[in-house]
Amino acid sequence: MRTPILGMHGLSAFALALLVAGLAGPSKSHPHMWITVETTVLYDKGNFTGLHHKWIFDEFYTAMAIEGLDKNHDGVYSREELAELAKVNMDGLKEFGYFTYPVVDGKDVKLQDPDNYWLEHKDGVLSLHFAVAFDQPIPAKAKGFAYVVQDPTYYIAFLPAKTDPVRFGQGTPKSCKVEIGNPKHEGENDADRLAKAFAQLATPVSATKAVFIHCGR
Repeated sequence: MRTPILGMHGLSAFALALLVAGLAGPSKSHPHMWITVETTVLYDKGNFTGLHHKWIFDEFYTAMAIEGLDKNHDGVYSREELAELAKVNMDGLKEFGYFTYPVVDGKDVKLQDPDNYWLEHKDGVLSLHFAVAFDQPIPAKAKGFAYVVQDPTYYIAFLPAKTDPVRFGQGTPKSCKVEIGNPKHEGENDADRLAKAFAQLATPVSATKAVFIHCGR
């Protein structure tokens, strides 16, 4: 049995058994892994409190990662059988900020480490479920709240789901809206400020795929 282990590749890394898949090495101009992202923006008592992600891995990674993990040979990969792989993934993701970069009012938003996560195998692919809480709640009407899920080296391509890539959690005011890409609702100076905020992160990322959240405008 080959055990899924942390994969490193020079400029970036992701704890997703890349060495097992034979993908370790320098990042090129094209991705080596594709992840479809669905996110719920969590809300509580007038504030946004964090992001709940569902990351759906491509079939190639899935086939490599689950090899040998069906311990009872029943053809089903249970949450318990996938628990060790989930932990390896989350431990590795911590070093890279979970590839999740939120900003508000032009400043980086710190994230807390997830305490609840799991892997699911369904319809032939793996999905990683986890939530990252903001260090400080963000008021729903805060100006300049946005985030991006991205590998800055483009070793991994994070793609928004084709249907409902971003949802709001229960209780979110109906006035809250989501925009992906350039924030047309913002003034030119505000859009520039948000782009600069992403550029000034410890790990700079592009704002072109950012998710912008605005309420009550």
